This record gives sequence, C-alpha cells and structure tokens, in this order.
Amino acid sequence: MSKKEKCPPCRKTSIGGQALIEGIMMRGPEKSAMAVRRPNGEIFFEEEVIVKKKRPAFCRWPVVRGIFGFVDSLTMGYKALMRSSEIFVEETPEETEAKPSNVPATEQKEPQSAFSKGTMTAVMIIAVVLAVVLSLGLFMWLPAFLYSKLELIMPENWVGNRWLRSAFEGVLKILIIVAYMSLMLLMKDIRRTFMYHGAEHKTIFCYEHGLPLTVENVKKERRFHPRCGTSFLILMMLVSILIGFLIPAEFEGINPGVYNVVRTAIKLLLFPLNMGIGYELLKLAGRHDNLLTRIISAPGVWLQHITVWEPTEDMIECAIKAFVAVIPEGERETEPQAEQKNNEA
Repeated sequence: MSKKEKCPPCRKTSIGGQALIEGIMMRGPEKSAMAVRRPNGEIFFEEEVIVKKKRPAFCRWPVVRGIFGFVDSLTMGYKALMRSSEIFVEETPEETEAKPSNVPATEQKEPQSAFSKGTMTAVMIIAVVLAVVLSLGLFMWLPAFLYSKLELIMPENWVGNRWLRSAFEGVLKILIIVAYMSLMLLMKDIRRTFMYHGAEHKTIFCYEHGLPLTVENVKKERRFHPRCGTSFLILMMLVSILIGFLIPAEFEGINPGVYNVVRTAIKLLLFPLNMGIGYELLKLAGRHDNLLTRIISAPGVWLQHITVWEPTEDMIECAIKAFVAVIPEGERETEPQAEQKNNEA
C-alpha cells in the first residue's frame, strides 16, 4: 500500500454513486447527475434536483433510516440504469444530420435502436422479477434445503444446533454470491460496468483527499471504498448470520419441511432489520478510520476485488463530470480547478 493510501481522507462526503451502462450516476445531498458515454464518444449529461420526501421523525432513527435509505437508493439507481440504457442506444446528433436531405420528411423513418423504450422497460421488469425469484431460491430455499439433507448424515448430537445451521446457511450464501459475481465477469458489458464502478470510487476518494478533480489525480487513487454497495451487500449477509443464531434450527412438534418454510418466512420478515443494521455499519465505516471500521470494511473490500476494476481515462472523465455537478453549493468554491477541467472535457 502506498503512502497516499495509508493517509486517511482529509474530508468526508455523503456523495455516492452507481455504475451505469457506459456511464455513472452520482448522488449528492441536493442533486443527482449522470454522465453516459455515447457510442460516438460524446458524453451525455443530465442532472436533477433531489426532492426530499416528507416522512415522520421515526424514519430518521438509527437502523430505521437505513431501510428507507436503501429503498430510495434502489429506486433512484433503477431509474438511472434504465435512463442510461435509453441514452446509449439513442441515435446520436451526427447520425441524424447524416440523413439525406432530399428525402421527404414524411418518408424519413424515426430513429431506430436495438430495442424500443417499451421493450427495454419490459425486459428490465422481467429481469427484476426473475432476480427476486432467483434470490429467494438461491439465498433462502437452497441453503435450508441443503442443510436439511446434511442433517441426515450428521452426528445425532449436532442435529438441531442453531449455531451450526445459521453459520452453514450464511457461509453458503456468501459462496453463492461470490460465484455469481465471478460468473458475471464472463460478460464483456459487465466487466465494463465494473470498470465504471472503479471510476466512481476513485473520483470520490480524490475529492475526499482534497485534490483537484483531474483525470491524472483520480487515476492515482485506490479503487476500493468502504461505502460501496458491494460492502453493504456482504455486511447484510454477515448480519443475517448473527440474527440467524437467534432463530431455532428446528421446532418441536412441527414437521422439519414445514418448519423450513416457516423459518424462511421469519428470515424474510427480519430482512429490513438486516438492511438497517448493515446501513449503520456501512455509515460507521465511511465516517471513521480505525481498527474497528477496517475490520468491518474488510469483507466488503475483499469482495470489491471482483466488482470494482481499474477504469480507463474516458470512464474517469464521466465520473468527474457527474461528481462535480452534485458537489453542494457551499463546497463548490473549493473546487475551481476541478470545475474548469470538467467544463473543458
């Protein structure tokens, strides 16, 4: 690790982001912005003011706030992902200008993309539904089913051990998610998305280290960040193992097969608690740099070796453009070089 990487950030920020299809979305306290690289090399830029929802005071309580924060991030991230897919397949201005001028307007066809907007929406909805079904099957049913088969060959005094069952199911979930993400690397588009993920992290680190947001400065930063969504995912899984210790491995008087269903239902009901605790741990790791937070961040940083790759310079340009746009007004005067560099890009 270099000397710079050992140096803790000189300022903290709540700005976060998400890798999109050939682009990046950044979300700040006041605005969100996205920068998507078109096939012709141009950057499409779009920003939006964040309208804060009015919620009861208890929604800001620790743990509870994580549930609402997760839902908000998921909703905004899904919309940004859909928007980036539309932008990437849209016809570029140069292609529109290249149409023969002698063709009557009535005969000129509307720009065609590989998929229409309606088709892409339908595909994304189907993908989300399949993802939910697959998640329930892989992360809920499969571990419970395999453990029930494993009990058949266990020593009798091990059967019904809640500690063993929760640990087995939790570790199996982690192995499944690692295998799933590793298989995703076989897809070229996913690898590029993971590279944009790296550009997002590096840009945030550059800002937190108080350096001008230039491509050269961003390139030197590390790509693993403690506030990453990948870290949040692994933290939720680890929290679910601990909470699983409180759920009996079996219940006297209930058929084991039936109890597996009941136990799965209980774990689903406790899922918001997993989210809330995971969110608080992620926030803690993002705000402080000490032995405890490094231990908390370690599993997520390890998993980021799969989901966060080194970006190219053009990817970093997208990240900088989106990031500069969401810097709070009170901090903008400290970033003159970054803003000038971004406008020149």
